[in-house]
Amino acid sequence: MSKIIAAHLQLQDEIDRARESLRAAGFADDRISSFYVNTQGQHAVIPLGGDRDNSPGAKETPAGVGEGVAAGAAIGAALGAATIPLTGPLGPALGGLVGGHVGSLYSFSHMKDAGEKEEGGSVANQVEPRKAGMMIAVAVDDQTEQQAIDIFRQLGTHHIERADGHIENGDWKDFAVLSVPQWV
Repeated sequence: MSKIIAAHLQLQDEIDRARESLRAAGFADDRISSFYVNTQGQHAVIPLGGDRDNSPGAKETPAGVGEGVAAGAAIGAALGAATIPLTGPLGPALGGLVGGHVGSLYSFSHMKDAGEKEEGGSVANQVEPRKAGMMIAVAVDDQTEQQAIDIFRQLGTHHIERADGHIENGDWKDFAVLSVPQWV
């Protein structure tokens, strides 16, 4: 396993300049990899599409909706029972259904707002994720790591990350698109 320094760029011309700069500095071409990173949610990791079965920020949603449905159904059934003289035996059932639906909608008002930090959330929810765009990576050792970082900074790259992996024949074999980036 090698240390890898990777930079995020937007244009193919920028990738070509970065590759040339790395080659000129003595990095072997087969130890340099470039590729496109898709927008979040569009990596097709899951067979039906998307990246995850569940959103990391929505882990409390099923329990919250369940509580809302249960409370709403109980209140609706009680109100429906009070209407038995008018509605007959359908009152409590209809009241429970309507109450459950209203309760589930009400539970959504208690969800966290977009961008709000999650208490006790995973690191993946607290670190800036990878941006979509072109990415170039180079396998380095302890002596060449800073040199690669300097080359990327000289090219105006702001998002540089450090990782471990294998780059063979110009292909980063074990790149994990959903991994948490370790920004330099």
